[in-house]
Amino acid sequence: MAGERHRLDVWLWHARCVRTRSAAAELVRAGHVRLNGTRVGAPAQAVRLGDVLTVALAGRVRLLKVIGFSERRGDAQAARATYLDISTPSQAGDDAERSAG
Repeated sequence: MAGERHRLDVWLWHARCVRTRSAAAELVRAGHVRLNGTRVGAPAQAVRLGDVLTVALAGRVRLLKVIGFSERRGDAQAARATYLDISTPSQAGDDAERSAG
């Protein structure tokens, strides 16, 4: 299990960061995803347990720690079981202020 890995675009899609796998691939190709602090350009990049992804999407930056994989795209509850959101609370507060104002 320690050596298990999945494609980055598939993991982003299964984690429900984006609606389609092709949107996940485009997000990666556009340079909006970092893997352990390094910008990734290949959607087929391997993701392993414990990796930290920085995803810039829809005006937000999210830090997601990979804690699991799924064989298929499930509901939102199943998706949340694949990651731990380690974004700082100040980032979430800034987003709330922008949407309120």
